[in-house]
Amino acid sequence: MEKTIYIAGGCFWGVEGYYKLVNGIIDTTVGYANGNKESPTYNEVKSHIATHAETLKLTYDDKIISLEEILAHFLRFVDPYSIDKQGEDIGHQYRSGVYYTNEKEKDIIKSYFDSRLNPDYKIEILRLENFYDAEEYHQDYLDKNPSGYCHINLDLAKKDIKK
Repeated sequence: MEKTIYIAGGCFWGVEGYYKLVNGIIDTTVGYANGNKESPTYNEVKSHIATHAETLKLTYDDKIISLEEILAHFLRFVDPYSIDKQGEDIGHQYRSGVYYTNEKEKDIIKSYFDSRLNPDYKIEILRLENFYDAEEYHQDYLDKNPSGYCHINLDLAKKDIKK
């Protein structure tokens, strides 16, 4: 069955690039989530006029990959104890978070992190309040720009689970 979850873990280019390699991922869209204004632009997010997190809308087949497996991948590349920073990406838009759309997802996410991380982890676990697609040039950025900046080691998407 097709499901969707929203993942924030630093620059959305790398988060998207990583998950595109994982078997069971159907579609990815980068955008801006849980911020203070409608339809923010990249420049508004970057300059903190808009308070959104750079986020990946991740559509997956839960018959192939579970939400727990998606979260396991997330913990391969995110520093769960960092505030507003992942790799060289610094700023509120680079906070880490998993944004859910129903209470069952919330329970799974919270239980997963609580059982694997120290209680002081900084990953936001919040209901998705809003999500706006990023500009077209951000979509599939690392496909279009193979040598583009990425804070994530894409080799962490282990060969046995790559598409």
